[in-house]
Amino acid sequence: MGESPSIGKREREILTAIVETYISTGEPVGSRTLARSNRESLSPASIRNVMSDLADAGFLEQPHTSAGRIPTAQAYRYYANQLTGEARLSPADESLIQANLQGLNDVQEFMERTSHVLSLISHSVGVTVSSGPGHRNALEHVYFQRLGDKKVLAVVVMRNGLVRDRVLRLTDDLTISDLEVAANYINQNFRGWEMDAVRTEIARRLQQERAEYDRLMRSVEELYTQGALSTETTAQSVFVEGAANLVITEQDKERLQQLLATLEEKQRIVNLLSAYLDARQEAVRVVVGLEEAVPHLNNFVLIGAPARVGDEVIGSLAVIGPTRIDYEHTITAVAYIARLFDQFWNETT
Repeated sequence: MGESPSIGKREREILTAIVETYISTGEPVGSRTLARSNRESLSPASIRNVMSDLADAGFLEQPHTSAGRIPTAQAYRYYANQLTGEARLSPADESLIQANLQGLNDVQEFMERTSHVLSLISHSVGVTVSSGPGHRNALEHVYFQRLGDKKVLAVVVMRNGLVRDRVLRLTDDLTISDLEVAANYINQNFRGWEMDAVRTEIARRLQQERAEYDRLMRSVEELYTQGALSTETTAQSVFVEGAANLVITEQDKERLQQLLATLEEKQRIVNLLSAYLDARQEAVRVVVGLEEAVPHLNNFVLIGAPARVGDEVIGSLAVIGPTRIDYEHTITAVAYIARLFDQFWNETT
């Protein structure tokens, strides 16, 4: 994100006032507007001088011929870095979050509902991604149900609470008895194993123990090769809600269309969050200007955090919105829901 140049106390106060005023009104901010609310009773001329210095330092820009100034991406980054993190959500927001998230007993549903809540709280786009590749994902148990000729439903339950299901189309038909034996074999031998290790070990045993297990291993092999234990297509669940919250002006219309195109491609969302959210981070991260990951998102901000269960990261949650977003409110909401996620799962396990 880069370090912003240091500025003095007076400049910092005036810059904060400009950012907050512009977030609130959406209109370029002039020196007279600031003079009316300035606690130090600075004259418009003095404020103009400070604003000129801030512009020279890259914090402000002047749109068209307007007398007022607007914050740059650098100003938003500086402003976000100055927030103390001590703000609290209003009782109304806490009640809204609790009402939407209480009573859930499935992590996937919690993540999906979280994207909805984040969009309501931030008036922007709420995004959640659960259990990306490379995260720890230990197997709890598998279940197979015969749906018909050469068709099986595979349900894989993970220890982090995620439930994945796939309909498998087999080349050889398996009986209900075959499926029960295969499920028992996997559950008895691999409960608590991480999925990559399960797949590697089954592949090894298919080679070494084919004669000994014969029919059993043929059943396991058929289910394995058809993707019953694959995480490639189902490991990441992406939930997006709130694109309609983004108010558009004529000049923003093309940029919004590009954002919507990005949101429609789930893998790009995964890549976006992966680029900016680190599993090791302890606090909410604010990224102003997302052009490094997606070039046309230079005028958007991402405010996000990992979703943890204890020390294990099983996903991420974020808000994507315009740079005029209410930073303190959104940061506080993301941090609150991230804490609630850990608390929720500790209470349900």
